[in-house]
Amino acid sequence: MVCTLDVMAPSLPLIFLLVMPGVYSDDDWGVSYSSSYICALKGSSVIMSCTYKYPPGYKIKNVFWTKFYEKGVDPPDLFNDPEYSQRIQYLGDKQQNCTIRLNDVTQKDSHEYYFRFITNITDGRFIGYPGVTLDITDLHVESPESVTEGDTVSLTCKSTCNLTDRTTFIWWKNTQSLTERNNKLLLQSVRREDAGRYSCAVHGHNLTSPHVDLNVKYSPKETFVVVNPSGEIVLGDSVTLTCSSDSNPPAQISWFKGSTYIGSGEIYSITSICSDHSGEYKCKSRNEVGEKYSDTVTLNVMYSPRNVSVSMSGSGEIVLGDSVTLTCSSDSNPPVLNYTWFKENESSSVGSGQSYSALQSGFFYCVTQNQHGSQRSAAVSVTVHYRSGWHVVLGIIVGCGGLFIIIIIIIILLKKRKRSGAKAEDLTVKQDCFYSNKTGSAQAGDVRVCDLADCDAQYYNVTSSRGDQTAGKTPESRDSGEIQYATVQHHRNKEMKKTEENETQYDNIRINQPGAAMRRSNLQTVDDVSVIYSSIKKPL
Repeated sequence: MVCTLDVMAPSLPLIFLLVMPGVYSDDDWGVSYSSSYICALKGSSVIMSCTYKYPPGYKIKNVFWTKFYEKGVDPPDLFNDPEYSQRIQYLGDKQQNCTIRLNDVTQKDSHEYYFRFITNITDGRFIGYPGVTLDITDLHVESPESVTEGDTVSLTCKSTCNLTDRTTFIWWKNTQSLTERNNKLLLQSVRREDAGRYSCAVHGHNLTSPHVDLNVKYSPKETFVVVNPSGEIVLGDSVTLTCSSDSNPPAQISWFKGSTYIGSGEIYSITSICSDHSGEYKCKSRNEVGEKYSDTVTLNVMYSPRNVSVSMSGSGEIVLGDSVTLTCSSDSNPPVLNYTWFKENESSSVGSGQSYSALQSGFFYCVTQNQHGSQRSAAVSVTVHYRSGWHVVLGIIVGCGGLFIIIIIIIILLKKRKRSGAKAEDLTVKQDCFYSNKTGSAQAGDVRVCDLADCDAQYYNVTSSRGDQTAGKTPESRDSGEIQYATVQHHRNKEMKKTEENETQYDNIRINQPGAAMRRSNLQTVDDVSVIYSSIKKPL
């Protein structure tokens, strides 16, 4: 290293100086620096090592370091500089070692420094020029401005100069120390979780670089909609929909009802909500990397019944005895719970349910109700008409025809019963003959009538009477008495033809028995009557 000899000596010829006792050449003066360039970290301590020499017989009077050099001018001593006096420490001696330590260096300490010594000989001074260049650096991390998820990223810990010491680096992510020890940090297939604040440091030093933010871009994720209020929504309420999405960079938000675009922005507000706002809503978040739709949310707006109306089957004019069905319809949410029917000018209801059968004339309306209110419909008119005359006649004819059929059936049934009863009678009267209870057990009033189909005569009455001698006897004695008289009356119709003269109509058959108490005088007087008297004695 070249040093400058600053010796104040008289101007003599060179050859004279060489032979003059006590005069030395430049090789006897010098300052040797161990390193002419030092790159030090800001805040660290720097040691500038050096040695110096001077001719024998000289004694060192003063030594110091300076950062100023100019020929002919005495440089200032750093030990006297306020910026250095507290930080500089001389580690050498006044013989050969001229090493110093400078603590807590800053950017201002970047400079060239020189060692100067002064001997006891007048003008025997020397300054080591050139000196030691000190370069103070800090650390910073170089990284891409932004990366996309899936890329490979390299981060580098850099300084403004090459550190002269063997350096071991330390990497930090947020507050966590990483395992990498080189000045490069490699992140392969970067993820959004790799985003964060990175910084580096040098082992053994307190200096840490300023952090840098690693910006990892990714498409929107976890996009969803929040509804406020979250409970039941009633007509007239205010509702706010908020779209949340995890994305980098932040996504632009679009709103849709069904498939229809309705607005943009993170928040979609609805004031004084109405039933038309019911439906499915979703948001779409989109950035430069990609887009994503949220799941749909349903707004179900509750409201009381409205647009209540009554419809009817037919025209509303019916005939007496018929009915018309009235149906009540309404728009409500939730659906109507109760349907109640009223007739105008009547306070009490006439029916319930969505349908009602009207049987009488009047104006009818329905009232619908759910949890949020009720509403009535307009009244509809029902008119009942009486049936026309031909309807009445037709009804009478149909009724009489049915009655006639029933009578015919009854007569036939009675005839069948009579026919079966006549066969069972003990007394049977046929054409040209009659039988008068030969057993003698007939009692008063017993009548035996034959069917018209079995004989030519009609028998109307058979009356038995006993003689007066039976009076006062018991029924058993009277029954055992003999029959003395049998009176038979018969007549013929004058209009009957001769061919029909043999057919005799018998009006009365009387069996006379003694006793006035049992006689009856109910003989009919008829034209052309022939009376036949005969006595029949009952065998004892």
